[in-house]
Amino acid sequence: MNRLLISLFLLCMCTASGLGVTITNTEVEKALNQLDKEIAMRSEYIHTRELRIDSIRNRLSDNIPASRMLELTMQLGDLYSSFNNDSALIYYSRGIDKATEIGDSINAFRFRAKRATIMPLSGFVMDAISEYEAIDASRLPPQEIPFYHTAGRQMYSYISSFFINYPETRDYWNKKVIAHRDSLLQVLDHKSLTYDLNFGEDLIEKGNLKKAKVVLLELLDHITPNSNLYARACHMLATIAREKGNKEEVAYYLALSAIADIKGAVREVMSLQELGVMMSDNDDIDRAYDYLSVALTNAVECNATMRIVQSSEALPFIQKAHSAQVEAWRYRIYMVIGCIIVILIVLVIALLALRKQMLKQNRLKIKLQGANHVKEVYISQFFRLCSIYIDKLNQFCKIANRKISSGQVDDLYKITKSGKLVEEQSEEFYKLFDDAFLHIYPTFVDDVNDLLREKIVLKDGELLNNDLRILAFMRLGLEDTNQVALILNYSVNTIYAYRNKLRNRAYDRENFEQNIMAIGAINE
Repeated sequence: MNRLLISLFLLCMCTASGLGVTITNTEVEKALNQLDKEIAMRSEYIHTRELRIDSIRNRLSDNIPASRMLELTMQLGDLYSSFNNDSALIYYSRGIDKATEIGDSINAFRFRAKRATIMPLSGFVMDAISEYEAIDASRLPPQEIPFYHTAGRQMYSYISSFFINYPETRDYWNKKVIAHRDSLLQVLDHKSLTYDLNFGEDLIEKGNLKKAKVVLLELLDHITPNSNLYARACHMLATIAREKGNKEEVAYYLALSAIADIKGAVREVMSLQELGVMMSDNDDIDRAYDYLSVALTNAVECNATMRIVQSSEALPFIQKAHSAQVEAWRYRIYMVIGCIIVILIVLVIALLALRKQMLKQNRLKIKLQGANHVKEVYISQFFRLCSIYIDKLNQFCKIANRKISSGQVDDLYKITKSGKLVEEQSEEFYKLFDDAFLHIYPTFVDDVNDLLREKIVLKDGELLNNDLRILAFMRLGLEDTNQVALILNYSVNTIYAYRNKLRNRAYDRENFEQNIMAIGAINE
């Protein structure tokens, strides 16, 4: 009574809100991600079911009571059902033989009904119909009637789905499904979960989608998420969503249904295949390929001929998904190769730039070493020049002392007045200066001539002339005209005249001084 009230309340709420809960894209993606994880664990679930099968099979022996043997055989048949169809048929057949042998008509009926239920999956459609219809329902106890109609509804449902491309034939078998479901709803306990599932399916068949959704959603709250009942309820909810055109809900409930099937190690499924086709239509190629491949693998491993045939219809989608996946991988590989090539090009350019920089640094190092050597030579020449002038000064002092001591003041006066001594010393200074300067700047004369339209021509034996010496002082940074005039023993105006004359002979008058300063400069 309480569940009925809850269902009525939910129906009112759903009607008021336009058919209930809205599934968001986030929830769909979450369900799909969970399905991906469960598919990755598929082999573990299958292994667990195989261990259960082995455990029960090991307990079967001739030494146990017949009733216990029938119970274990039924369990094995049920465990193999939707897992390995051929093995399920074998154990149901053994159950029929054993029950018949000991005169257990009830168990013989149960094994026969279950065998008839799954025979269509192996392609034995007519055999299944003959076996099931041979059962005399009028002779069954009342408590076995629900079992009888459950088997009939499931068997005819399998047969109906086999003729999905033949509407008239499908409708014929679907009427039998409806008839058994109607009979089942009359005999089932209205408080049972099985009743709610069949009631929801009946409502869908009659087009009452709002109420069907309420019943099925309420049912989900009372069953475990890894049960076959849960998978079937979610598949029905996906059917309702498909009728309403709600793609998000279709994907969401198909994902939940597939998760329940995988966790229950169920191989005879449709949800995963339908979801794979849907993913292909949505261009989710990776998932489409994974889902369809697993669905086809399940059908083959289950040895369910009908499901293999149905799953084969998904082969074009698998091929399409596989081709798209291969193309996507090929594109990614090309992108990776392209990136590697770009990286290699950048690396080569960087290495060449580094090599160029290292060569430049080596050249600069050699120039700096040369500059250091020039500096040492220049300092050496400077000290040599200073020592010579100190010596000359000492000699002149001795001569002056000797002349003064001997009273030869007039001779001393003549020596200093004639200027001969200064000329001699100047010549000696020029010779030392020219030699030292050209040792530092060996190409100075040629570099200066490159700047002039009218070249400077030296006389035989000359290292530098006055023009070049003025420029040499300029290159050394001696810009004080008075000092230059004093060293060269010229007037200041003469020095200015020399400089202007040289500037006027230059190709680039405006930058003549800067070009002189650039001679012999260390550049990178």
